[in-house]
Amino acid sequence: MVTADAALPGRDLLMPVAATHLVLDTPMTPPFPENCESIVVGMGCFWGAERKFWQLPGVYTTAVGYAGGFTPNPTYEEVCSGLTGHTEVVLVVWDRTKTDLDAVLRCFWDNHDPTQGMRQGNDIGTQYRSAIYCNDDEQLQAATASAVRFGEMLTAAHFDAVTTEIALAGPFFYAEDYHQQYLAKHPNGYCGLGGTGLSCPVGISGL
Repeated sequence: MVTADAALPGRDLLMPVAATHLVLDTPMTPPFPENCESIVVGMGCFWGAERKFWQLPGVYTTAVGYAGGFTPNPTYEEVCSGLTGHTEVVLVVWDRTKTDLDAVLRCFWDNHDPTQGMRQGNDIGTQYRSAIYCNDDEQLQAATASAVRFGEMLTAAHFDAVTTEIALAGPFFYAEDYHQQYLAKHPNGYCGLGGTGLSCPVGISGL
């Protein structure tokens, strides 16, 4: 993992993205409606991960980007170099009147292998690590509790320990527009997403 003093410098210029989500036809950038809540998650390659969340009932919008590192407004190539500290992530925004954090966390745990460290399947590198970046202490508590409960299931099934990075969120940087809703634009595009075959229990956060 690159250190802050060795990370690429990045830039002040924000990455331009489309105004509306290609599939959901909702804004991809804030401000979002008051009845919405958001979280940022990393599950390996963000193309397939984003599709899982835009298909989840109650989700208002999604966007792919970079988080967890040091370089401001990085490019995809910079993130892939391993010199930004970022992982590929999905911003998930949901309508609290239609779904909840438990459903979002369950989608997260069910659809990737959180025990692989700095990789996801054949995608290897720090940019493919599993992560949950929370907006407040309540989300942090719920995410941590869900990791413990799912980790117990994984251990019982003889998987390694959960390596998911769980922390309060820093900045979320939007990825280039061609990455947004990539698998809607390219239905036969690459998707390396794969779960463990285990499904999270109902009420996984324990809250």
